[in-house]
Amino acid sequence: MKTAGKLVVLGSINADHIFNLESFPTPGETVTGNHYQVAFGGKGANQAVAAGRSGADIAFIACTGDDDTGARVRKQLASDNIDVAPVSVVAGESTGVALIFVNGE
Repeated sequence: MKTAGKLVVLGSINADHIFNLESFPTPGETVTGNHYQVAFGGKGANQAVAAGRSGADIAFIACTGDDDTGARVRKQLASDNIDVAPVSVVAGESTGVALIFVNGE
């Protein structure tokens, strides 16, 4: 019987900042959020995590900044059984972020 090889994922890593609001603001309006969270994401990271949690042997090729967020993302990926050796740390850069606004409507 053949054994499965390593699956390689090439893609992005983000820190998703998720804001839950009752409604989206109109221009110039300030609204108060009712929930805020930070989750790690990015299309590549999401695919790598799903495959790693399913038991696949994953190597992930991506970049993070040399900031605290990047260190936390790499640690989380490693805990999901992902080989993060190919994840490059780019000196002087911040890890990517995505701002996600979810309304209650």
